[in-house]
Amino acid sequence: MNDAAEVAVVSGSDAQPIVQLERIWKSFGRLEVLTDVSLSVQKGEVVCIIGPSGAGKSTMLRCINHLENIDDGTIHFEGKPVYRYKQNGRVVVDPDSRIEAIRAQIGMVFQSFNLFPHLTVLGNVIEAPVHVLREPIAKARERAMVVLGKVGLVEKAQAYPHQLSGGQQQRVAIARALAMNPKVMLFDEATSALDPELVGEVLRVMRQLAREGMTMVVVTHEMDFARDVADRVVFMADGAIVEQGPPEVLFTAPRSPRTRQFLHSILNRNGGPEEPSPVP
Repeated sequence: MNDAAEVAVVSGSDAQPIVQLERIWKSFGRLEVLTDVSLSVQKGEVVCIIGPSGAGKSTMLRCINHLENIDDGTIHFEGKPVYRYKQNGRVVVDPDSRIEAIRAQIGMVFQSFNLFPHLTVLGNVIEAPVHVLREPIAKARERAMVVLGKVGLVEKAQAYPHQLSGGQQQRVAIARALAMNPKVMLFDEATSALDPELVGEVLRVMRQLAREGMTMVVVTHEMDFARDVADRVVFMADGAIVEQGPPEVLFTAPRSPRTRQFLHSILNRNGGPEEPSPVP
């Protein structure tokens, strides 16, 4: 089995993946963005996706959360095919109610914060639990304060987004996703829109979530974060998974020349301490 087709399974675990992509294809017009992508994510696993711009990383995340429709292949959530898939030779499209129920269990944090400017921090965090989950406001407020505590922003509950720094706004976005009690969290370059001095405060929250056992799929250019936190690092290029493995292996002894080229460029630019070993 070659690297591009490999479907990784956490070492020593026979558990059913919580998310599985099976031979996913996605195009925008004539531009092929994902080509035959297969990936499994186990419950509690942190998977970091790295690669050059235009590799298809963000599109893959958006397909997991059904923000983009796939052209072919199957997405499984908790062992069951979802959204659009083939069954007994026929294409099945899930009803909106099932799609909404699945998406409610998959939190996503974007590059831009996308907060409602007219709502307070607390209002932003309770919006989805109240209007999507139909929770009583009192219950939603109670949990919102818990998740705001988790991201260190209890004291900002009554502030408005324009009164917050970029790092604080992104932490509110994380709290908003956590308020839905998701089973999986997707992060799409969550620190790329931040000033360098604000990146650390967001990464600290993400590290804490990883320590608490949150299942996370993280598209990132933060190589130190991927090296320290990820259970597995996936390198993508040209719409395909080129290589994947534990960070201690992928960062120091990549098998693919394309991976090595990318890491050499990134680590040199960032002043990384380690060079990947030569490819045999």
